[in-house]
Amino acid sequence: MKRALLYFFLLPFVIVSCNNIPEKDDEKSAKKIPVSELVSKVKHPEWSKNATIYEVNLRQFTPEGTISAFLKHIPRLKNMGIDILWIMPVHTIGKENRKGTLGSYYSVKDYIAVNPEFGSMQDFDMMVKLAHDLGMKIIIDWVANHTAWDHAWVKNHPEYYDLDSTGVMYSPFGWEDVVQLNYENKELWEAMTGELEFWVREADIDGFRCDVAGMVPTAFWDQARTVLDKIKPVFMLAEAEKAELLVEAFDMDYGWHFHHLSNLIARGDTTADVVARYFKELKAIKPSGAFKMNFTTNHDENSWNGTVYERYGEGYKTFSVLMATVPGMPLLYTGQEAALAKRFEFFEKDFIDWKNYPLEDFYRKLLLLKKRNSAIWNGDFGGEYVPVKTSNDENVVAFIRSKGDNKVFVIINLSNVAQIVKLKGDLFAGEYKELFGKESVTFIKNHELSLEAWDYRVYEKLL
Repeated sequence: MKRALLYFFLLPFVIVSCNNIPEKDDEKSAKKIPVSELVSKVKHPEWSKNATIYEVNLRQFTPEGTISAFLKHIPRLKNMGIDILWIMPVHTIGKENRKGTLGSYYSVKDYIAVNPEFGSMQDFDMMVKLAHDLGMKIIIDWVANHTAWDHAWVKNHPEYYDLDSTGVMYSPFGWEDVVQLNYENKELWEAMTGELEFWVREADIDGFRCDVAGMVPTAFWDQARTVLDKIKPVFMLAEAEKAELLVEAFDMDYGWHFHHLSNLIARGDTTADVVARYFKELKAIKPSGAFKMNFTTNHDENSWNGTVYERYGEGYKTFSVLMATVPGMPLLYTGQEAALAKRFEFFEKDFIDWKNYPLEDFYRKLLLLKKRNSAIWNGDFGGEYVPVKTSNDENVVAFIRSKGDNKVFVIINLSNVAQIVKLKGDLFAGEYKELFGKESVTFIKNHELSLEAWDYRVYEKLL
């Protein structure tokens, strides 16, 4: 969702929405047991166990800004190691109170119509078929908390909308182009679930990324997931960091806390040892078995908080390595493989220059490692984060993830100063091949090595 406020991030964990807005109180649907005891009951689709996800900004992806023009990129993204294409909202955009020239994707006028600026439903069907033919999956962005002011429901079903203290419909949190829905009305549940069903049944999509999911009652999402899974197994991503959503409704939520930690480290506002602390504490706040989505950027971060070069500087690749190898599913956003160095205009046309793909090989190596090596698969399909102590934990992160005979050993200098590091113990002992340099290395107890500024090493154990 478009962002009006900056994040203010505090330690320990703070659960935030994408707009730095407090989660809507949902005590009626809240699970009344400690978070540390929650276990995901969601049956993740088999194909999601080693999947990676790519966010597609159709408006900016090509000069045409259409589905048809995007199709030629899908085989390239498949070759890069992408499995899930998250398509930002494809629906028609409201004109009343529209922001900018083209409006926000997240001001939905009609849930079951394709924005004619992007093409037709036939074009959409072609995209789904091509992705499926290549073994990829399509999920679409879904805005369940609010609609555009000129959505037909405003006139035909005003009872679907919430009212303020004066008895009139209102825009949540100053988002003037949308109007707040009222989930106390169970008829809205039926109507919204029917719109979701349409895309799974008629368009054969594979799931949804749900905007500001924490502002919609968890009980709604729980029942919607049950209905959708009866059509086909779906994958559900919540734009939230709210544990109860991961119990019955969603496969994955946002790793906002970790994302903000990474920004703090890059700025020098905290030290690298918070990474190990994060994964230790994550067990107490995330339902067992659920996935976290890790990212250095997305549509909100890029447009409102800055490019990866603004936020990470020379460490932009370093933090991508971190996000791709720690527990969780890595996300790439439109243009990262092309070294996107500008903030996209959110409400205007502002397409990317695809002259070349300087980072494509870098991401391909990371994502194909994710695909083939079960040690770094998603959720419980992969191995736990096991920290390796070093002589300089304030600057260097080292960890092992293992599953069966597979082991990945990662060493990263999260600072702009070269480091000489001693690895403590012998948990990592053995022979490995480095992912980027391709050299074979035999690690011994208390191994010592040198790292350049923002250096990263990803070692795959030789079997």
